[in-house]
Amino acid sequence: MNMVQWIGSAAAQHRPMPVLSFPGAQLLGVTVRELVSSGEKQAACMKAVADRYDPLASVSLMDLSVEAEAFGSPVRFSDDEVPAVTAAVIRGEADLEALEVPAVGTARTGEYVDAIRRAKKLIAGVPIFAGSIGPFSLAGRLMDMTEIMVLCYEEPELVHRALEKATQFLIQYNAAFKEAGADGILMAEPAAGLLSPALNGEFSAPYVKRIIEAVRTDGCVFLYHNCGNTIPLIAHILETGAKAFHFGNAIDLSKMLPLVPNDIPVLGNMDPVGQLRKGTPNSVRQSVLNLLSRCAEYPNFILSSGCDIPPATPLENIDAFFDAAKEFYGN
Repeated sequence: MNMVQWIGSAAAQHRPMPVLSFPGAQLLGVTVRELVSSGEKQAACMKAVADRYDPLASVSLMDLSVEAEAFGSPVRFSDDEVPAVTAAVIRGEADLEALEVPAVGTARTGEYVDAIRRAKKLIAGVPIFAGSIGPFSLAGRLMDMTEIMVLCYEEPELVHRALEKATQFLIQYNAAFKEAGADGILMAEPAAGLLSPALNGEFSAPYVKRIIEAVRTDGCVFLYHNCGNTIPLIAHILETGAKAFHFGNAIDLSKMLPLVPNDIPVLGNMDPVGQLRKGTPNSVRQSVLNLLSRCAEYPNFILSSGCDIPPATPLENIDAFFDAAKEFYGN
């Protein structure tokens, strides 16, 4: 599939592309713990979601612990919640010096690559996007988010050295996804939403750009996700080389869309917790219609969730999300 061409026509299809993976555990009758440990189950989950909803593209699990775990970070697992990193592994110069860049396949990374390989065989007709963390978000998990924010000012060289190791691994990891058949990579860089424009231009965007330039081809493109306050950061974000951008509900998307060239898709930004997880089918419908009424006039807008949809989200709310899009567009 020529993904550059696909990206160019994606918005005109008027089909949603939510970051919808973990709720698929309900369709399989498995726990989140089982899902994150098995590439076979992840691919089956993606297939079940694709069959039920016919989204614009199939997106793998957005598990932002898996890359840090490969570096040795401790991770908390649960039957019904997304895994979470629980402690830093870089606590100073000595830890950073000793930290080795892991091989792809370490910890659960092999299962996530295997999921893409299996999903590519199971799901026909739509692109397959692999989920990957971004470099600053990975470094923040390795160093602790509060600590890295301080170090950006006090010891910036230490942060850059951590980012170098994160970037080396992410180039290899995303290349493995491409080799496994991924048509695209959804790179999640939410921690960069905490940065000022200047700091984003120093500690996030250049490293994102390096990863994208090392891996992208016409057959495998990058979609950049950031669910923070991205409007002040958009100039550097647009320089990353991503072919599309996915923003969270921390911003008014109708104010972001005029800042992005109208030939570059912008996806977002239904509240995944307040509405999709905690709302009702009626409130979800109304929220979708409200979002579309503000954003559908832009030819590059694609309806999505603002971030990963939580595992326990009621399926009837997700049904209402897709039904409201069909209602609005007359599909």
